Amino acid sequence: MPPSTAQSCVDTHRDAGATELFGITDLCRAFGISLRALRFYEDKGLLSPRRINGARVYTRRDRARLTIILRAKAIGSSLAEIKRYLDLYGNHGEGRTQQLNYVIHRTGNEIAELEKKRAQIDETLVELRLIHSTCQGYLQARIQAEK
Repeated sequence: MPPSTAQSCVDTHRDAGATELFGITDLCRAFGISLRALRFYEDKGLLSPRRINGARVYTRRDRARLTIILRAKAIGSSLAEIKRYLDLYGNHGEGRTQQLNYVIHRTGNEIAELEKKRAQIDETLVELRLIHSTCQGYLQARIQAEK
């Protein structure tokens, strides 16, 4: 099972056991994804496993990146956005400030958009409830008049 937060997984790749390696089937099983999905993320440049005797081998860092990829997809990020975010990190975390600014900007825009949609939904619900209630009243009046 993946960790409950992306940050906890990212943090684990810095642990003393950061040299721990995982096979492709280990990651697929742990994250509940297919081999094809994992290979797809590789093709898109989101993951870069090592090759040992032709076999894909993943590090804790790859595992952390996969957690971020799946969480970002779950909130609607495109693969291009995810790649941009991951690329900002750099080789040793030198781009962390840029990553944080990117996330703040992106989430701020997304929150504003969702709040706008929620306001529109609330307005529509008020209108639909009024129509529903009015039609129920008309129907009851017709039923009473027919008796």
